[in-house]
Amino acid sequence: MATFIPTPTIIEAAGNKPKIIKEYVGRVNSSTDNASVARMDSPQGWVEPGQTPEFDEYTLVIAGTLRVTTRDGEFDVAAGEAVIAHKGEWVQYSSPHDGGADYVAVCVPAFSPDTVKRDA
Repeated sequence: MATFIPTPTIIEAAGNKPKIIKEYVGRVNSSTDNASVARMDSPQGWVEPGQTPEFDEYTLVIAGTLRVTTRDGEFDVAAGEAVIAHKGEWVQYSSPHDGGADYVAVCVPAFSPDTVKRDA
């Protein structure tokens, strides 16, 4: 039988400014370990610590622009565009532009504070 998820759980975000994370599917909201789906709303000027996660992260930007920084450089992902951050590769997300970024992140396996491997 399908599992109906009427509301997300708000998750505390890492970074220099408050960012809203609404987890719909994942370890917290649906007890799902194999994938997570969350909607993010990051304000202008937000930046989080770099990370080397043990999961693949698929991100679709709904509005605004998300900056993705890797060891090889950085690029901006605008509304209607997507990016894949592969497990084991260092990545850092930020939203330096006006309006911040509204985006959906899917992690496989599901996001976990223990497997995100944030920089100290």
